[in-house]
Amino acid sequence: MVRDDTIPAWGRSRGRGGQMVTFYQRFRYEIFNVLLDQIITELNNRFAERSTQLLRCIACLDPRNSFANFDEDKLVQLAQMYADDFSIYEISFVLRNQLENFIADVRADSSFVSCNDLGSLAVKMVQTDRHIVFPLVYRLIELALILPVATASVERAFSAMSIIKTELRNKMGDDWLNYSMVCNIEREIFAKVDDDAIIYRFQAYRFRKGTLPPRSSVGSSSTVDQVMEDTDEANH
Repeated sequence: MVRDDTIPAWGRSRGRGGQMVTFYQRFRYEIFNVLLDQIITELNNRFAERSTQLLRCIACLDPRNSFANFDEDKLVQLAQMYADDFSIYEISFVLRNQLENFIADVRADSSFVSCNDLGSLAVKMVQTDRHIVFPLVYRLIELALILPVATASVERAFSAMSIIKTELRNKMGDDWLNYSMVCNIEREIFAKVDDDAIIYRFQAYRFRKGTLPPRSSVGSSSTVDQVMEDTDEANH
């Protein structure tokens, strides 16, 4: 099969009047481009335009290939998206000047050639004190680095919410929901808390009218005594 060989166009026959195309046209225009359009359409449906623009702007900080994707205008747009972290004066007058000096400086420094991601770029900036010389640029890098962590935290919170607030608990109040979500999300930390300490603290509150049954295994006396002291202080 040669790229210049001809075959009938998609949906056409070899009969009279049938349109013939090359293999290159078939695979590029009838398969590859169509598939690419479908992928782009699916991505646009799944991600909001603002989120997509945020990723485009962050990509301009990529240090690979001597900062080949660097774009000053998009990085200014990135700063505008974080209006709480940059003042209007910094965005309008200071940031562009720092970006111009930063890109000229790091491209002339061979030590930045080994940087392949934002993490290594941030480390190299700290090692060379450029985070002090270009504080606004370093702030952009910091915001780009914490974005995956913040996104993951939000996803964990929504996952916990779908587990806790079910159809049987649809009347759960906001306070109780918040407390339950904290316990679910930070369950590794709460798993280290001794059960006896929780029981003694709960039972020591004066508004409790009932008595909890004793546990078969009693926790350490120091832990229980400390919990009782904290409870007494809270009651007083």
